Amino acid sequence: MTDLPDRLSANPKSPFYNEALLESGVGIKFNGSEKTNVEEYCVSEGWIRVVAGKSVDRHGNPMTIKLKGTVEPYLKEPPSA
Repeated sequence: MTDLPDRLSANPKSPFYNEALLESGVGIKFNGSEKTNVEEYCVSEGWIRVVAGKSVDRHGNPMTIKLKGTVEPYLKEPPSA
């Protein structure tokens, strides 16, 4: 396993946001299948938040659904040296 954080968010307002790590490309396997619309994940608690269609909340943020299961984050490409 790589040195990915236990929790990561794609929302810049979140305390779990890490721009450098997201730019390097983080992939998520959830219950054995590849997910491409993950907004946030937590490995230790076993959940991901995925975008729920095109609906947005009153602040303009996408609506999300929390799914529970096995979360396996990985780097899509190695960081450049």
